Amino acid sequence: MTEAASFVLENEVLAAMGRPPMTRELHLATWGDPLLEAMPKRSPGLDLDVFGPLFQTTMERYVAEGRLDVIPEENLRALDALIEADRSVLLLTSRAESEVRHMLEPGHAVASRVSGAYHRGNTRYGKPDPRAFDELLAHTGLSPAQCVYVGDSPGDAVAAGGAGMAFIACMQSGVRRLEDFDDRHVTAAIDAFPEVVPVVERLSRIPG
Repeated sequence: MTEAASFVLENEVLAAMGRPPMTRELHLATWGDPLLEAMPKRSPGLDLDVFGPLFQTTMERYVAEGRLDVIPEENLRALDALIEADRSVLLLTSRAESEVRHMLEPGHAVASRVSGAYHRGNTRYGKPDPRAFDELLAHTGLSPAQCVYVGDSPGDAVAAGGAGMAFIACMQSGVRRLEDFDDRHVTAAIDAFPEVVPVVERLSRIPG
């Protein structure tokens, strides 16, 4: 779900509700927050009970039209390379369950590659709270030191760092710059997701 596509989608829903559009600057400033927490900032006074169902039906149309969650083939090949290297690939997101359900259906490119998915529907805490990883760690039996989290927002870095995990800042989305991150929480940075494969391999060779 790219930021640019989400910006267009959310403004379409706001227009259908007769509300003025948000600015791109405001959307970027709140990108990474859970949707229903971000929207009152993006559109003060918004009726979330009306927005939620309308967003869901509009999102489903965008997905069907191939406008959301279009994952480049090179990124899928990178996931395959991690799996072939005997890495477990898990998904942890701030999205609501309804926003990720289509990605977890059998046959979806993501569903066939992840061994677990954690979202607002099955976790008690959300990023940047480090406890966002509690369920993932409990279910897998992994320790934070065995995990590397890849994300594109400062909140991702804070959550991973607070949980004791290595963090790779991915700049591919173009939403953030490396200067936006607290370097205390950034283990490595990559310009495009496929670069994650050699970086994970390098980090796995670091003692401790």
